[in-house]
Amino acid sequence: MAARLAVSRFGGVPAAACRNPLGSCRRWSGASADIVYDVVVSGGGLVGAAMACALGHNIHFRDKKILLLEAGPKKVLEKLSETYSNRVSSISPGSATLLSGFGAWDHICSMRYRPFRRMQIGADGYNSGVRQAAGIPNVSWNYDQSAVVATLHLSEATENNVAWQRFLPSGPIALLPLSDTLSSLVWSTSHDHAAQLVSMNEEEFVDAINSAFWSDANHTDFIDSAGSVLQYAVALLRPTKVSARQLPPSVARVDAKSRVLFPLGLGHAAEYVRPRVALIGDAAHRVHPLAGQGVNMGFGDISSLVHHLSAAAFNGKDLGSMSHLTGYETDRQRHNVALLAATDLLKRLYSSSASPLVLLRTWGLQATNAVSPLKEQIMAFASK
Repeated sequence: MAARLAVSRFGGVPAAACRNPLGSCRRWSGASADIVYDVVVSGGGLVGAAMACALGHNIHFRDKKILLLEAGPKKVLEKLSETYSNRVSSISPGSATLLSGFGAWDHICSMRYRPFRRMQIGADGYNSGVRQAAGIPNVSWNYDQSAVVATLHLSEATENNVAWQRFLPSGPIALLPLSDTLSSLVWSTSHDHAAQLVSMNEEEFVDAINSAFWSDANHTDFIDSAGSVLQYAVALLRPTKVSARQLPPSVARVDAKSRVLFPLGLGHAAEYVRPRVALIGDAAHRVHPLAGQGVNMGFGDISSLVHHLSAAAFNGKDLGSMSHLTGYETDRQRHNVALLAATDLLKRLYSSSASPLVLLRTWGLQATNAVSPLKEQIMAFASK
């Protein structure tokens, strides 16, 4: 049995029977009080008219009678007015799909509409087109270094679960474990040396890596002695169980075609947000790889931006509004600027071969490693 709804009456109000496409959805006529309609929609505005049209095009309503009641006078639109109405609606993609189902969206597009984005997130790297299009200034400079990366095969299978890094006069070299037999290389060095490393044959390249990790050529007796004195003093003040010293793995060969280099630099967007635009990852900040924090900073951006957008969505706010986007910017700039500055300072500190600075950074690392609360605080901050 057809579901029947009582007809709403608006004393002398014209009624429209909606059974056909949009063009005929608002035919005006006097509705007979003797006709029983299956569905009556009271109100012929955007939502009411769309409801009647959607039912009229539904295959299961082919034999149903639908009545659309509208209290306002009949409108005949021969041409668009040159002035805009102050009643403007934002139509979401989902709503456009609904309207397309009964021909209304094509009708709207043929009249007057303006597409806009609710929210755009720039995650397109340090040469971000989104950042440039938004006109956001970017403070940046290039370092006198390039990074050589490659996938390395170890000489033997080991419990490869330690990331190794050694600071050389030309820059840091690091091995990141991939499996028991594979590690990833990141070697930051001068542009000329990086070009040489990439052009070496495999045997020369492998020898250079092993030498960089195992050679004592860059050590001085003075620095070694001073470092040993501090280690001895720390051991007296904070005695701990002595563990076997771990040594870096030996490299046997390199994956073919895995060797590439890329220039290093620092960059930071003066702003992370503009109306309906937010920058994350390298689009907002570029950092030296010596601390291994580049992608972690990006993931931190995601966590913060999702938090602020989620709160806006929950409260029914405009996602692209600056009222909550600035909260994301404040959160992340406080963290990222500090980390960028610390990384840049470390890069410059470890680029010097002056004995006082070498001794200072040696003692600094040893002291940080010995004071567990300090080390934990540094790690906690970097992981935000």
